[in-house]
Amino acid sequence: MTKRIFKSIITVAVSVLLLSFVIIFGVLYDYYLGVISAQTAEQAALIARGVELSGEEFLRGYTFDEYRVTWIAADGTVLYDTKTDASAMENHADREEFIEAKENGKGESLRYSDTLTEKLLYSAKRLSDGSVIRVADTQSSAVLLLIGMVQPVALVVIAAILLSLLLASRLSKKIVEPLNNMNLNSPLENDVYDELAPVLTKLLHQHRKIEEQMLELDRKHREWDAITENLNEGIILLSEEGKILSINRSACRLLEASDDPTGRAFLEVCRRLELQDATKRAKENESAEITAKFGGRIYQISVNPIVFDGASKGTAILFYDVTEKANAEEMRKEFTANVSHELKTPLHIISGNAELIRDGVAKQADVKLFAEKIHAEALRMTALVEDIISLSMLEGEDKLETKEEIDIFLMSKEVASQLEPMAKKKKVAIKTTGENAAVIGVPSLIYELVYNLADNAVKYNREGGKVEINVKNAVPKVVLTVSDNGIGIPFESQERVFERFYRVDKSRSKESGGTGLGLSIVKHVAKLHGATVTVESIAEKGTTFTVAFNSVS
Repeated sequence: MTKRIFKSIITVAVSVLLLSFVIIFGVLYDYYLGVISAQTAEQAALIARGVELSGEEFLRGYTFDEYRVTWIAADGTVLYDTKTDASAMENHADREEFIEAKENGKGESLRYSDTLTEKLLYSAKRLSDGSVIRVADTQSSAVLLLIGMVQPVALVVIAAILLSLLLASRLSKKIVEPLNNMNLNSPLENDVYDELAPVLTKLLHQHRKIEEQMLELDRKHREWDAITENLNEGIILLSEEGKILSINRSACRLLEASDDPTGRAFLEVCRRLELQDATKRAKENESAEITAKFGGRIYQISVNPIVFDGASKGTAILFYDVTEKANAEEMRKEFTANVSHELKTPLHIISGNAELIRDGVAKQADVKLFAEKIHAEALRMTALVEDIISLSMLEGEDKLETKEEIDIFLMSKEVASQLEPMAKKKKVAIKTTGENAAVIGVPSLIYELVYNLADNAVKYNREGGKVEINVKNAVPKVVLTVSDNGIGIPFESQERVFERFYRVDKSRSKESGGTGLGLSIVKHVAKLHGATVTVESIAEKGTTFTVAFNSVS
């Protein structure tokens, strides 16, 4: 701005200076021309007086170096000329100065001379006999006077320009200094020119508006960060050039980015080819969905273009954790296959035995044996269907009974009493120890949990084995343990015993009539009541299941 003001001041100063000199030279030129005209007229009057007294001899006897003198007869014939042969000159009756002198006694004109081929100033004086004396001086006389002034004028011009430069420089800096020292954060507190007051007022309003917009933008940015940083889903926003504009903590964890990758190219942070292909498609306004594994979990990745005015201006990438969904789908398929298999085996046995009886192949003595097999397999199918229904209800938490306070010690004694006949048959001792302890739950489900654990302890025990159901009131928990000294569970199978239809020893499980769903039901009942269930076992030495409930107190 200082340079622009400086240039403006210099331009104005030089323009005014040059215009002033043009005007001054014009005025001087007119002045010098008037002086020369007066001198010429005076010279013409003196020469006319001399010719009146001495005639042509005066003209011949006088030297005229600076002027041209011409004597013209009354009819315009040139009688004498100091510069040219008079006989060779044309008639001057039509000359302006001659005509004016004839009429008024004297005359003047400024015109081009055909004889001398230059512009002359003519001054004419009429004599008593009607003839006219004309004196001419060149116009260049005035120009020569002006040329003589060029040197001093040039010095003045140069001095004036230098002074203008100095003053313009100081003046421009002085003008701009208050503007450079303005406090834009508080416009109205500045001591500047009054003319800037409207601008400063408008600047203050704009400053306040921008401040409000920045606060609002910052608030929205913090809201966005708060939302995205607390999401389990990964979110990444890319620019049109493929650089990361925003990335939340979950996405950083998935991509294993230790430092904040904002501003870096996405291809540098993620080397997954399927993701790189998806981002390329997004640049062409195409959405893409892919499934990939990160850290042992399954993610569905949605890659969508950010479209503005019909063109892709960026890319949004969302990571959804679908591990549970994928596992549930896999479990559903596995469950369907297992149910089909578990039902198919007893149905084949029932069908085969029934066919033998129908066709009369079986001996009359063996019919009862076949009927017992059919009945056993039917009971097994019934137990399987009942367990499936129970498990389905537990998973859906649908139509469950109302929870109430239960003394789990008394319930454990009831379970032990019910299993006593089967335990005696297998020559297994079963007992209940501990103390009274209350929990809140659905009675039928808690009973099924205790029954399944105790039933397994009896079934998978050896002759002469022991089963102990213990209840301990360890506020804030109530701990139920079911221990046996049976066949135990191998270490590699302990994590899977709660899976549906999982059996450690399939042949032995079928012999005992197990459905493979008992411990899965235990796990779901515990989860429904906010309890935890764990297992400790040593193969061929025994197993202990521990369930920790929240106590009523």
